Amino acid sequence: MSFWDGETCEYCGGTIVEKRVTLHRRVKEAYVLIENVPAGVCTQCGVRYYTANVLKMIEESVRGHRKAEREIVVPVYSLPV
Repeated sequence: MSFWDGETCEYCGGTIVEKRVTLHRRVKEAYVLIENVPAGVCTQCGVRYYTANVLKMIEESVRGHRKAEREIVVPVYSLPV
């Protein structure tokens, strides 16, 4: 049984299912990826919901309390203005 069983989206009323997602966040002047994050995801509109304990783990990760598993180089492109 999933934490999200029977829950519906507060925006569209769609069904929420548990999935593993990747978060992309900007922290100060850097970008971080957090992989394999358990989330409730609406099957209709895609809105993501997170439990309090997952949000705490995310915060610990981006504040540097947890060691990153690896680092990757990301190319940056800019379009003319």
